[in-house]
Amino acid sequence: MCRIPASCLERAKGFRARLESWLHRPEPGAETGSAALSGKLSRNRGKLSEEALGWQDCFDQLLHNPRGLAAFRAFLKTEFSEENLEFWLACEDFKRTRSAAKLASRAHSIFEEFVRIEAPREVNIDHETRELTRRNLEAATAACFDQAQGQARALMEKDSFRRFLRSPAYLALLAGAPQPSHA
Repeated sequence: MCRIPASCLERAKGFRARLESWLHRPEPGAETGSAALSGKLSRNRGKLSEEALGWQDCFDQLLHNPRGLAAFRAFLKTEFSEENLEFWLACEDFKRTRSAAKLASRAHSIFEEFVRIEAPREVNIDHETRELTRRNLEAATAACFDQAQGQARALMEKDSFRRFLRSPAYLALLAGAPQPSHA
């Protein structure tokens, strides 16, 4: 059995606690007082439960919902497998780059961090896609990572997303209850 270092487990617990705090905090400008706070938390949990219910039907809905994205990211971090999501987000940000100089610089940075063999956060893509992406860097455009990003997204949707939907963290969100504090 693989042993996970205690420091990594503590980090994962910290992510979970911050996510729980963020997901269940009242909105700015909310009424003060314990009764008002309790009512607001109940309404937020109910709204969150409804949002979370929609995520199971559509992976894109989860990716484009700030709370869904935060919950999914926290889940992936507990599994030490957040590189595909971080790559997908980096590609989405990259596509919004307008300056040609910044585009080329950012493309090389993303390639070095996520795509090259033995990159610090190497994503799981096939050799042909990795090579195509490397060639695309010669004349970087906003679309140079499209195939690699598509593979990373498909892998998340078919694998990580399915595990997330079965996770205690997601089931707790559906129930509107706080997540368990043990890892």
